[in-house]
Amino acid sequence: MSRLSRRQLLGTSLAAGAALTLPRRRVLGNVLGANEKINIAVAGLNGRGGSHVGAFGGMDDVEITYLVDPDTRTFANHIKYLTEKRNRPAPKTVQDIRKALDDKNVHAIAIATPNHWHSLMTLWAIQAGKDVYCEKPMCHNAREGQLVVRAIRKTGRVVQHGTQRRSDPNWAHAIAAIRSGKLGKLKLVKGLCYKRRKSIGEKPITEPPAELDFDLWLGPAPEQPHHGNLVHYNWHWFWDFGNGDIGNQGVHQMDVGHWGLPEGSKFPRTAISLGGRFGYTDQGQTPNTQLAIFDYDGVPFIFEVRGLDTERQKGVGIGNIFVLEHGEIREGRFYPNDAKKNEKGEEQHIPLPEVEYKLGTPDNFRNFIDVVRSRKLEDLNAPMEAGYYPSAICELANASYRVGQKVPFSRKAGFAGNAAATEAIASMEEHLVRNGIKLEETEYQLGQLLTLKSTDSWVTDNQKANEILAGARQYRKGYDLPDRIA
Repeated sequence: MSRLSRRQLLGTSLAAGAALTLPRRRVLGNVLGANEKINIAVAGLNGRGGSHVGAFGGMDDVEITYLVDPDTRTFANHIKYLTEKRNRPAPKTVQDIRKALDDKNVHAIAIATPNHWHSLMTLWAIQAGKDVYCEKPMCHNAREGQLVVRAIRKTGRVVQHGTQRRSDPNWAHAIAAIRSGKLGKLKLVKGLCYKRRKSIGEKPITEPPAELDFDLWLGPAPEQPHHGNLVHYNWHWFWDFGNGDIGNQGVHQMDVGHWGLPEGSKFPRTAISLGGRFGYTDQGQTPNTQLAIFDYDGVPFIFEVRGLDTERQKGVGIGNIFVLEHGEIREGRFYPNDAKKNEKGEEQHIPLPEVEYKLGTPDNFRNFIDVVRSRKLEDLNAPMEAGYYPSAICELANASYRVGQKVPFSRKAGFAGNAAATEAIASMEEHLVRNGIKLEETEYQLGQLLTLKSTDSWVTDNQKANEILAGARQYRKGYDLPDRIA
């Protein structure tokens, strides 16, 4: 992995003045008549891509004109849905997104590809004059996300991030209540991703199926052989393509947690992550158990990933807990310190205080289309810049983890004075023991404590971590990451 120059590392603030230039493509305008349909291409059709087809295919003022996927086996079911269930014309089908981007009649693209494609495809679309709905995380590494945000600022394209909780009125109300100060000082933020993940086993190297253009699927990722744990879902657990569950399901909860921090919060002062892949041995690389701890001006932000069987924490399994001076907000509901209990001994929540908050159309997909029409970027519920920070912070945790070392459980990670972190580590150990893990015979990955040079930037005091965060791997020819946009 090549080392980054001092200039590269210091020029990472979003406010950096260097102009951006992508390989030149024809830039198109988006002038739409009131009755004109918005033509959209959906890229990435397995899993989450089906939700995109369902959402946009159900809108009367939207036409899905392209289905895009390197695997032609994904086309048939979506065409059947659109033509038979929605009585819509059959979209064109292409394997390469660039063919759809070259069509001047396409107004927008929706991206539900593997993570390593998100930023590059977004940048290509922006340069082609298209608006973009991009699934989370918006980047595979922090530098990619930074370039996307700069491109949006320069061009004014409409780019929505697929963190749907930003369109949830209950969460919008809860975040406004936290920031209002009516519930007292914010003392602790927690994000939980307790989602069972079973072993993916070992898949042998094989020739790709004839219907799959595997070279195109790899795209900007390093060249490597095909095996059955990559296409279509388990790529999440390989560093070249995914970001583990903290950057998969977890980025939704990272987003809510970051949203609830004081307004203007960007990156933490410090970050550290630890954990491992426990309970089975398989082909996956990312941790199935991960604890990340961030410091936001003395407010701890603790994030937990548990892929083995686990109990909920205060009733929350996949969600957020905000600890405030006057009580806790758990999944958008407020439990005061003196919360009453029902006959089952369960704490009872009370209404949130009345506060003003702004929210566009309370549906992420519909909100995107409405703003594509209005061009009022301030009405986006989940603008890409809001998605940039939680996405990059997930990657910050992974960078700490990856530059760490395996140590026995007898070696404790020290968090003197941080009672919440100490409690979280003890809880993680208890969780592993309940799943039959013999700690005395097991090692875990203890990440390095990363101190950030500035809370405006992802650059840390650790060169190896910075290289991971900058995506310093070699992007393959034809899929080079542009660092400038005209």
